Amino acid sequence: MTDKKPLAKNSPKNNTGKQASSETAKTIDLQPQTIDATDQTMNTNQGTLINDDMNTLKAGDRGPSLLEDFIFREKMTHFDHERIPERVVHARGVGAHGVFRVYESQADLTKAGFLNDPSRETPVFVRFSTVAGNRGSTDLARDVRGFAVKFYTQEGNFDLVGNNMPVFFIQDAMKFPDLIHAAKPEPDNEIPQAATAHDTFWDFISLMPESTHMIMWAMSDRAIPRSLRMMEGFGVHTFRFINEAGQSHFVKFHWKPLLGVHSVAWNEALKISGMDPDFHRRDLWNAIESGNYPEWELGIQVVAEADEHKFDFDLLDPTKIIPEESVPVQRIGRLTLNRNTDNYFAETEQVAFHVGNIVPGIDFTDDPLMQGRLFSYTDTQLIRLGGPNFHEIPINRPIVPVYNNQRDGFMRQTINKGKANYSPNSLGGGCPYQAMIKNGGFNSFPERVDANKVRQRSRSFMDHFSQAKLFWYSQSDYEKNHIIDALSFELGKVQSKVVRERMLRTLAHVNDRLASAVAFALGLPVPEGPVVNEGRPADGNPKHYESIVREPDVKFSAALSMANTIKDNILTRQIAVLASNGVSATSLNTVKKQLSGAGAIVEVIAPRQGFIQTAEGDAIEVDKSFLTTASVLYDAVYVPGGANSVIALEQEPDAIHFLNEAWRHCKAIAFDADAEPILKATYFGQQAAPTEGLIINNDANLLADQFIQAVQQHRFWDRELTRKVPA
Repeated sequence: MTDKKPLAKNSPKNNTGKQASSETAKTIDLQPQTIDATDQTMNTNQGTLINDDMNTLKAGDRGPSLLEDFIFREKMTHFDHERIPERVVHARGVGAHGVFRVYESQADLTKAGFLNDPSRETPVFVRFSTVAGNRGSTDLARDVRGFAVKFYTQEGNFDLVGNNMPVFFIQDAMKFPDLIHAAKPEPDNEIPQAATAHDTFWDFISLMPESTHMIMWAMSDRAIPRSLRMMEGFGVHTFRFINEAGQSHFVKFHWKPLLGVHSVAWNEALKISGMDPDFHRRDLWNAIESGNYPEWELGIQVVAEADEHKFDFDLLDPTKIIPEESVPVQRIGRLTLNRNTDNYFAETEQVAFHVGNIVPGIDFTDDPLMQGRLFSYTDTQLIRLGGPNFHEIPINRPIVPVYNNQRDGFMRQTINKGKANYSPNSLGGGCPYQAMIKNGGFNSFPERVDANKVRQRSRSFMDHFSQAKLFWYSQSDYEKNHIIDALSFELGKVQSKVVRERMLRTLAHVNDRLASAVAFALGLPVPEGPVVNEGRPADGNPKHYESIVREPDVKFSAALSMANTIKDNILTRQIAVLASNGVSATSLNTVKKQLSGAGAIVEVIAPRQGFIQTAEGDAIEVDKSFLTTASVLYDAVYVPGGANSVIALEQEPDAIHFLNEAWRHCKAIAFDADAEPILKATYFGQQAAPTEGLIINNDANLLADQFIQAVQQHRFWDRELTRKVPA
């Protein structure tokens, strides 16, 4: 009988329960890993093999379950705790991985390494979101969209936490809780969800004239984007760039989508919410999975330190833009999203963005909204992600090693060695050392501050209307009509007449036509008199909080209108082809081939799923049936020829509705000349309707060329001026 040595007290065990070798012990990986459970044996979180995951441990097969069933208790405990509190705002989101590369070195402006080396590819994670709704709300709510980018740079993480609108509702973070409380469902009945068309929101806005500019953006088509891939992003705040010489420049960040900026119609958005509330999330996922990687260019507006006060607005005011006519946007790099998440919760839900995550070469300004966000984001992550170690969650972890004296706390994963967790120290050799400024450490810009402590706002922040006027002046006619309709809808949902009247008074300070049109829809006159300001000056002088009403220095900015966006391609546009048995294969396939060749996604829609037979005797697979899809999920519609197919669709109510609805939403529609009987069966085919965006041709190749040009225009909004199609 051989002697057996007792196991060391802390000897590691392998999955069979045997003592691991010392060689194994040296190579245990204590860092989080990506796990692929394919062909692996199930075990507990402590590594114990599980041979029955179907039944609890009982006293007899019909007896009571036993408390000692540690496998059940671990499984159920994890289930009970696997939902973390959702974000207070931006709860509904979608994320994706990608890369960023700068075009040319920006070393003259900033020492940020990822903006100085064109050969460096910086990993990023981007999260898009709506703001007001909860996680279960719809993608197509009229709302601001979050556009947050986490750069995993060689100098640490930089988070550019912005929106798809360049301004915000408030100037000072003190009012942020009030804004969100007002915008969220009303506290007495928790209604409405993901909507601002209710009394509390507009009560707040009507008392906050500083919100007027943002309201113009939120009531515009920017609030209902066609796709997350087709919307702009903005840093909102004014930041600083700092170069190696310590020189400072003010900077505004922009994201410019290479597909252009496009929206949906409001009526369409309502219907998409019913057909596919995940419309934006699905669109982003599918685009990346199919290799149609979304891309944006990073643009910057740069203002020299000496020019801080040369504008007719305050650079630190987050309710203001710098018109591109005053300071052009320089496009300095490209963002490409090329990989979907592996696990929504682990990545998209646990990602923690923070305005305060910056790197050397980028710094803050005294924007009072930004200053408040610097506190708020950390506080939010502490409660939402369980404690101070949320930075160790893999999606939040920087790609550079982290050395500091912060240890312990909930969910700590790093195992720090040594007994010195303080600084200065000698027992740990003085480590970790403080970085030398010349070696790239972060240092704040030495801005001189010499002032009294006050609860007051600068007089330069009191111009609440000039840029709202600029936004209105810059819109196309159809965009102005959409703003009028949006305000009429939202205020029409408000029960309080006093609130509606206050908002009309505010709108009158923007534009008479705007106020009169909304007032007409509400059945009210436009009240006279000044707007009500929420501010109460601390020094008792009402002049300090009196709104300034004046015209903008810049009267028109082309960049503010979506009508001026890129319209030179149909990449990833969704095209529906309506067909049935007897369709002409030549008519269908010729156009489909050209559309696909131009980058569109083409789907065949038929009365039933499965296959349809062509007039030539071939079988074509159906992508969707009229039961499982709708026109609102597509950008354009084509109806090919084929006598039997035409007869079938002419008599198919869902096909006629599909076309009427597409027409109402101002989309391009093409008919093979043989399919004209279907056109005549539609409502718009029986009217003296405008023909722009309507293509009819018996030459399939020529039709395809004309159709592609029409789809490039995205929409034909002039149709809205005629009688609306009943769809």
